[in-house]
Amino acid sequence: MKDNKVKFAVVGAGHIGKRHAEMIFRNKESKLVAFCDVKPAQDLNIEHYNVPLYNSIEELLTAHPETDVVNICTPNGLHSDQAVIAIEHNKHVVVEKPIGLSKNKCEGVIFKALEKHKHVFAVMQNRYSPPSVWLKDIVSNKIIGDVFMVQVNCYWNRDERYYKKGGWKGTQYLDGGTLFTQFSHFIDIMYWLFGDIENIQGKFNDFTHKESTDFEDSGFVSFDFINGGMGSINYSTAVWGTNLESSITIVGRKGSVKVGGQYMNEVEYCNIDGYEMPELAPSNPPNDYGVYKGSAANHHYIIENVVDTLKGRTSATTNALEGLKVVEIIERIYNIRDGRKNL
Repeated sequence: MKDNKVKFAVVGAGHIGKRHAEMIFRNKESKLVAFCDVKPAQDLNIEHYNVPLYNSIEELLTAHPETDVVNICTPNGLHSDQAVIAIEHNKHVVVEKPIGLSKNKCEGVIFKALEKHKHVFAVMQNRYSPPSVWLKDIVSNKIIGDVFMVQVNCYWNRDERYYKKGGWKGTQYLDGGTLFTQFSHFIDIMYWLFGDIENIQGKFNDFTHKESTDFEDSGFVSFDFINGGMGSINYSTAVWGTNLESSITIVGRKGSVKVGGQYMNEVEYCNIDGYEMPELAPSNPPNDYGVYKGSAANHHYIIENVVDTLKGRTSATTNALEGLKVVEIIERIYNIRDGRKNL
């Protein structure tokens, strides 16, 4: 009997890689065939998946040519090169955010995918949260009218419990910066709702991470939306103790809304002319990494979307070009931080 399940291999068996594996394991139309990680099996706690572990992508794909999809869940700076390797082996890829640490790196992934006729799925799971879906509806359908102002606030705690000595987090080469690792999901939501930005200005500082990271921990960034209106992103990982909030406030011609909570997961304010706020489904809790928390635990939607796309039932929720645009926006913000001109 032919096995019609979509076969996945996961590269990177850390917190996020295990999250991917668990969602693959739970999906009745998918199958986990292997892990890849540089660490030995006894350090990874993956025995219960009962699949082989390999130390290189090439070794894994040679041993498992039946693999349909490779999930890239490694440090940020490795994503693009590893995605290209998988695509060169004629595999579709699911790439954790960000696809790469530069526009050029992302373009390399997209070029290879077009050459090989393969899908690139960018992981931006916050789009599935009920408040995000609701925001998309009221913005796209002009329920809130012309957008005048957008403010995104991201205030999280990332201290020495997160930036551990000797790890990849906090390094320029593998992490890339606060906006890449911590807040790219919220920049993706902003881009998804309002489109691209221009006339970027910013002010940046490193208040509490001079010994633990290679980059800023805080910033005020303002800009104009190409489609009209102006916006800002205010962010910091210098918050003491625990995460404070991730929020988005929208002021439009017909009304105003704010979605807040620690993870942009709660509608805090809605006042729109002639509009009654619908009851939304509850948001999933954040990814729990022990002493710190991440964005919404929506990875099961990612795997479902991959399976449905490969079986011809839908299209990718976040395609490679959208993943590239988020990276490009962050790169342009960091060009301002570093005194470089945006071309």
